[in-house]
Amino acid sequence: MTNTTLVLVPGLMCDAAVWSGVMAHLGSKAEGAVVPDHGLCDDIEGMAQQILTTLPGPLAVAGHSMGGRVALEMRRLAPDRVRHLALMDTGYLARPPGAEGDVEATKRQTLLDLALTQGVETMARTWAQGMVNPSRLTDSVLMDDIVAMFARRTPQHFAAQIRALLARPDATQTLRSTAGPVYLLCGAQDSWSPLAQHQAMANLLPQAFLTSIESAGHMAPMEQPAAVAQVLADWLASTPLALESV
Repeated sequence: MTNTTLVLVPGLMCDAAVWSGVMAHLGSKAEGAVVPDHGLCDDIEGMAQQILTTLPGPLAVAGHSMGGRVALEMRRLAPDRVRHLALMDTGYLARPPGAEGDVEATKRQTLLDLALTQGVETMARTWAQGMVNPSRLTDSVLMDDIVAMFARRTPQHFAAQIRALLARPDATQTLRSTAGPVYLLCGAQDSWSPLAQHQAMANLLPQAFLTSIESAGHMAPMEQPAAVAQVLADWLASTPLALESV
């Protein structure tokens, strides 16, 4: 990890707060870590390129949710620079065509309409209900932290990131061509990006380490930061990925 920058990529409407607990548990291993801000970028490739342009040299990239898709795109664009890759509570396929894809677009638009008409915080309180292990819904500290994080973004951020997700690329070939250990983490109760989706990614990778984070949903880094940090510590100590895609 000498001279390698740790990059912790946040997901939809998230900021550095999604990684703060994990970083605290990583301690010195997180020294110099960067949590990028996607700004108003509305394209997954553009988000990836922003990070690659801003940060020089070799990178260890962990992405959560939408950030996992950005991390995969970083690896596609710069396999010689992304030397460690961890993907958490995420996916890899493009939006499906036809009715299934239309349903996804409608669900996302409904949330955006709520943010536009009643404010991001109101939308976030509705959205967050499906984001965590159901047993944590009464954890007011956790839920307030999640809602506050989302509420720091504007409807314009939400609209841009929804456009990025609806037009997301298929990363199947990137997974197949990434030689070396890729770490996959998923909250055991993640209903948005379920464990089966991560198993499908593991099946495509030449070498994968899949961990189910117990008592966690989609927001695993905030729900179980110590457990996530333990896996990421092993990841950071793992053999680097091949410099070139296979």
